[in-house]
Amino acid sequence: MSDTLPINRRQFLAGAAAGGTALMLAHGAALAATGASKMTANTASGGAFWPNGARLAISISMQFEAGAQPERGASGPFPPLDPKYADLPMQSWYDYGVKEGIPRLLDLWDRTGVKVTSHMVGQAVDRSPQLAREIVARGHEAAAHGQTWEPQYSMTPEQEEAAYRANIASIERATGARPVGFNAFWLRGTPNTLGILQQLGFLYHIDNVSRDEPFTVPVKGKPFVVVPYTLRNNDIVRFDSPALSNEAYLSDLKAEFDVLYAEAGSRRRMMSISTHDRISGSPARVKALEQFIRYAQSHAGVAFMRKDEIARFALQVDKVPAD
Repeated sequence: MSDTLPINRRQFLAGAAAGGTALMLAHGAALAATGASKMTANTASGGAFWPNGARLAISISMQFEAGAQPERGASGPFPPLDPKYADLPMQSWYDYGVKEGIPRLLDLWDRTGVKVTSHMVGQAVDRSPQLAREIVARGHEAAAHGQTWEPQYSMTPEQEEAAYRANIASIERATGARPVGFNAFWLRGTPNTLGILQQLGFLYHIDNVSRDEPFTVPVKGKPFVVVPYTLRNNDIVRFDSPALSNEAYLSDLKAEFDVLYAEAGSRRRMMSISTHDRISGSPARVKALEQFIRYAQSHAGVAFMRKDEIARFALQVDKVPAD
């Protein structure tokens, strides 16, 4: 998800996050009081809902956007600047994503043994192909995130298809991997998006926040997987207007985990976390993420999964919700 939209978007995101936080904390405390069922490692209580009998799946996104932002008018931590002037400090803030953020996050994933999905803007890949290549070489999924910083919702079908083909080509050229997952700019595609993606060989998209588990939607008579995204656990939300401290972010992640882990004893549950190169790649935020990952890994039956793994699993098993 890109963050170069007007301030009302930030207000919406902040409201969406805040609206559920208090309820989530109260619900998590109540569930924790009941005590989740103890189980052996990699064994789900009440039924195997994930591969190898895992109880709860956690899926992390690492958005690779730095380098695709517009030269003028990109949003960030600096005050707005008349777009007729080059905003050099803002450009440096985005540069942090490729120079420091992603390298630091990659080291975190290595230390914790976690594999993630990286949604890559094609233009960002074209400008830093060696970094895209390293992401895949270290075991992570390369997924599509549009070719440029341009929203898809106003595109014609022809424009959409051309943009997605270009995004595929950029990723394949740099990494040798063909993406099977897609994330639209601000999650907003068109009524034609899923049909175009399916035609191009995609298996899933993430532009939906309606469930805490994967599900399918019919596209031209075939199931197309939705691996839901998150606003609650999204770093743009949690570290933007108003900013949330790293300690509070960690507390929220743990509270959400506790609720989903308890629910996962009787139904398929998935926790989604979204990180962006220039935001979650800072030292303190990486520390908070590592503390959360270690906390989650201390519980039996927790599996960190790439989104392509989740999508393929959803196509192979019964009782996946179909909308």
